[in-house]
Amino acid sequence: MSESRMLPVPDGLEGMRVDAGLAKLLGMSRSTVAGLAESGEVLLDGAQVGKSDRLMAGGLLEVTLPPARPEPEVVAVPVDGLKILHQDDDIVVVDKPIGVAVHPSPGWEGPTVIGGLAAAGVRIATSGAAERQGVVHRLDAGTTGVMVVSKSEHAYTVLKRAFKERTVEKRYHALVQGHPDPSSGTIDAPIDRHPRHDYKFAVVSGGKPSITHYETVEAFRAASLVDVKLETGRTHQIRVHFSAVRHPCAGDLTYGADPVLARKLGLTRQWLHARMLGFDHPADGSWVTFTSEYPADLQDAIDTLRAQDA
Repeated sequence: MSESRMLPVPDGLEGMRVDAGLAKLLGMSRSTVAGLAESGEVLLDGAQVGKSDRLMAGGLLEVTLPPARPEPEVVAVPVDGLKILHQDDDIVVVDKPIGVAVHPSPGWEGPTVIGGLAAAGVRIATSGAAERQGVVHRLDAGTTGVMVVSKSEHAYTVLKRAFKERTVEKRYHALVQGHPDPSSGTIDAPIDRHPRHDYKFAVVSGGKPSITHYETVEAFRAASLVDVKLETGRTHQIRVHFSAVRHPCAGDLTYGADPVLARKLGLTRQWLHARMLGFDHPADGSWVTFTSEYPADLQDAIDTLRAQDA
């Protein structure tokens, strides 16, 4: 059944567009709210308003929300290329292949790490929302590499805290266009949703603090292989930060990469790989590290660049 919500407009949203302000109030995406307004589901003081109309402090918003979609379920399906690097009573560390999401979500019909582990008979922690139990961090579907999933409730609690407190060491390798100057440095720029495109992120004044440290490992004529250490873990952080300094990840057309170079390197996605993960083991506090080798498509791109420079 549809749900109707009554929301007074706070002073802080005075003059803001309906879609932007209502998105903040409801915690929904701006595009979703815009769709509701265009369908006549948003009233301000009893009158229909459009997505670009302005809010008035003290006004009363009435929004008719569509029926809630059922929560996505974990389906045990084997995942090609999903490797278990380590497993014990508390954790399972995997090497995630391309095109695999970490957990089910609305609109995603492809394979998932959680579904692949279930198919392999790996029991994980029951903490967390039903569709992402045991998940303490994530990688984009288009990003490969190492990640950890908690098996015990104790591990879930400890690792969740470790990621929140930034005591986990996350190292990525990225192939970025051109040559960052300086060759080693830090990108410190706030990130939030892109102001015009809801599907991506951007450096935005007032966004969440985001810090990326990098060091050039190997320089080619057309690109540079960089080792990246994340101090924060925002969605798309590496992709956004290197795009912002005009050195987007090779193959990352969403964030401004050169499609000609992508074709030359045989890339159909961003060249970005979760290379290493280090953390205090939840069982005894000992420091453990796990690494992942480059998958074939990323290695082929590096080999092509080396051959061109020879």
